[in-house]
Amino acid sequence: MNAAFYITPKSSVTYLFEDWTVKYALSQLKKHGYNAVPVIDRDGCYTGSLSQGDVLWFIYELMQHGETDILAQCERTLVKQIVPQGKYPAAHIDIPESELVERALEQNFVPLVDDRKSFIGIVTRRSIMSKKFKPL
Repeated sequence: MNAAFYITPKSSVTYLFEDWTVKYALSQLKKHGYNAVPVIDRDGCYTGSLSQGDVLWFIYELMQHGETDILAQCERTLVKQIVPQGKYPAAHIDIPESELVERALEQNFVPLVDDRKSFIGIVTRRSIMSKKFKPL
């Protein structure tokens, strides 16, 4: 069994474009109620994931450097400037199930990509648990 069995397709996933502002990204996180979401470029390739914590650390760093207009800085800064590299590594759609489960234990979701590195969806812990351990 491969990741396709567990996937939430891109069309059903909230994601951010890397050229959106941090302010807009934060509004999307709040609107959809997620702690983290995938980030893609305009070609549809996965570039990372952004979490609420990443935004908070960005704001903290601004404050540490004496920034007084945090909102204006969030309007000028693009998501790609603050998305941490390697935090949520993407997996290929053919990832072995055991590795998929192991990754899902370490992160909220596992982003999936195809052979062209295009983002195709995510696998959540919930989807794995609900399919592997059906109620009696």
